[in-house]
Amino acid sequence: MTIGFRDATTADAPALDRLFKDVFCDTFAHLYRVEDLSAFLAQFTPRAWRAELSDPGYAFHLAEADSEAVGYAKLGPLKLPVDEARSAILLSQLYVRQDHHGAGIAQHLMDWAFAEAKRRGKEQLYLTVFTENHRARRFYQRLGFEDVGPYAFMVGSQADEDIIMRKAV
Repeated sequence: MTIGFRDATTADAPALDRLFKDVFCDTFAHLYRVEDLSAFLAQFTPRAWRAELSDPGYAFHLAEADSEAVGYAKLGPLKLPVDEARSAILLSQLYVRQDHHGAGIAQHLMDWAFAEAKRRGKEQLYLTVFTENHRARRFYQRLGFEDVGPYAFMVGSQADEDIIMRKAV
């Protein structure tokens, strides 16, 4: 199976919406009450995705297998409680379908994220990761990300314990 990569466009909004919800739910749905998960997912709509896809402050890179979206990375404005004097950007989402783990997709998406951050003149790349997502934490640590501090990631009324991480680009 060949994996292709490209920048996403507004036409990809429905595919990103499905991919995000599928991967998020496959990975995390068991952690939440139905009403919290529903409230969280309701924020994500094709219309909301199109708004970000058309906003120059954001950038999306899509992984496809047989013309189906199987992963993506999303960069955007830094919206974390950090005191950052240097120019920074947030990797707010990096999602890969579980049946495509281990295929090098996440590494390719991270390479793109670093290159795009540099292209935009950013010095720091930030992200957050759930404390219990050990696979993702190991991946980011291998890439040289350092822990900055705790972060409460809200899913409905439930606050998840996340870790803010950063790396110089």
